[in-house]
Amino acid sequence: MKTLSDDLLTALMSDMRAVAQTEILPRFRSITADTIRTKTAADDIVTDADIAAEKALSEKLVERFPGIAIVGEEAVSDDASILARLADAELAAVIDPIDGTWHFAHGVPMFGSILAIVSGGETIAGIIHYPITGDFLVAGRGEGAWHVAADGTRTRLSVAAPTPIDEMHGFIPLHMFEPDLQVKLAPRVLRFLRTTTWRCSAWEYRMLATGAMSFCLNESLKPWDHAAGALIHMEAGGFGAVTTGETYRPTMIHGHLLLAPDRVSWGAIREELS
Repeated sequence: MKTLSDDLLTALMSDMRAVAQTEILPRFRSITADTIRTKTAADDIVTDADIAAEKALSEKLVERFPGIAIVGEEAVSDDASILARLADAELAAVIDPIDGTWHFAHGVPMFGSILAIVSGGETIAGIIHYPITGDFLVAGRGEGAWHVAADGTRTRLSVAAPTPIDEMHGFIPLHMFEPDLQVKLAPRVLRFLRTTTWRCSAWEYRMLATGAMSFCLNESLKPWDHAAGALIHMEAGGFGAVTTGETYRPTMIHGHLLLAPDRVSWGAIREELS
């Protein structure tokens, strides 16, 4: 398994910042009917900014890592076979050019750009950029997780301390689960102090990795949503696994990912929700 140096991680953050400044921010609050389209559902949308940002970042990554496999959310939306590149690639990049597109398209500044670097089917680096505030969450496998402010100041990240179930705050996108699971989960979420959903993995992972929220149960395993964030969460001291107990890998496409402050909390949360 490859690793990335601090210099490379810094360079990747610079690439993401440049793409945000040229392709994302100039289009924010400038969305029109001609620059937005639906994908799988009325609230599953894509904008010209998503497409342009994915293309620009892909080009920068290929320049920096010749031969790297690119797995972008918008490219996979057009050609699902691209997703298979993750399993065998010596080095792959998973891109969510604008996570929280619904917010972006409606002028809400809760969105981010997500990049995961995968080697041998394992995430070795994860970066989440927040274009509006100019800062990052970043982690290299085995190197800890960090908040990098717009001025470059680094602060070590740490997940929330374990607490009893009735004191936990968490993310559960109840509306996204299958109807039969919604019925089972609905009364059980009331056992926690508070549950919500922000419709944006970039910001939900920020809340988890900074200790503001305790846990998250995810409805799907799209790698552009979770490959980077799951690594950042783990490097910040958290524990995550698919609800069957399997270790999460970015090549997984089925199941529900549960993230918690530690293994004991994870087991307690799963028991409450199962």
